[in-house]
Amino acid sequence: MSVPSASSLTPYALRQQIRSGAHQGNTSGQAAGFVQCNLAILPADYANEFLRFCQANPKPCPLIGMAAEPGDYIISDAGEDVDIRTDIPAYQLFEQGQPTTQVNNLLEVWRDDLVTFMLGCSFSFEEALLADGLEIRNITERVNVPMYRTSMPCTPAGRFSGNMVVSMRPMPAAAAIRAIQICSRFPSVHGAPVHLGDPALIGIEDINKPDFGDPVSIRDGELPVFWACGVTPQLAIAKAKPPFCITHSPGCMLITDIPNSKLSVL
Repeated sequence: MSVPSASSLTPYALRQQIRSGAHQGNTSGQAAGFVQCNLAILPADYANEFLRFCQANPKPCPLIGMAAEPGDYIISDAGEDVDIRTDIPAYQLFEQGQPTTQVNNLLEVWRDDLVTFMLGCSFSFEEALLADGLEIRNITERVNVPMYRTSMPCTPAGRFSGNMVVSMRPMPAAAAIRAIQICSRFPSVHGAPVHLGDPALIGIEDINKPDFGDPVSIRDGELPVFWACGVTPQLAIAKAKPPFCITHSPGCMLITDIPNSKLSVL
């Protein structure tokens, strides 16, 4: 009997696989048709400032939703039986703003003062690009999308500040123009690219050495196309230095029951 691929599973079924440990690793190209979210989980006394940071920087930090109360880990707005503690393939723990440990669930570290934020992810708009016939190189090569620190500053809010992180997908010029048109319809999942072409202009020294994720091949005649990335809050968290917080590990997202079509503005 054949086992269904992760891309064909419903979000609920894939979350159950993640919860049980049957599925691990990045979620790019999986549960086609549904919104994937970056995660930031902070103590309640940092939550209002982080909310203002997201509102001031909607491209890298597009807010999809948040927990109603501190300590809530069942997020019904995200889908059926969504448990934030178990339904992401990998989590990054931070202490005083510094990354410490990656874990596969939060059952042993969850606290009643934690507030969960769900942020839009570029994996959601990849489906629209693929549907239009555009290649997504990290999916073709079956690796995590490459992500880079940049010199582009975010608007600060309270204790949160820092530069933007971007994800990159190489494309021929005509495809890059089409990608801009398509992604402009999805402001809730990073929207249109923030840069294309020379990576040095946004502070990236070596396109073949991403800060997060995996390198992908860039063919002759292709442009690197850069989108604002949901890893950006991790850099802001590092500067704010909360005593404890949690994010997703890069590329390992919360897959919701929200259709991607609900985020399109056209």
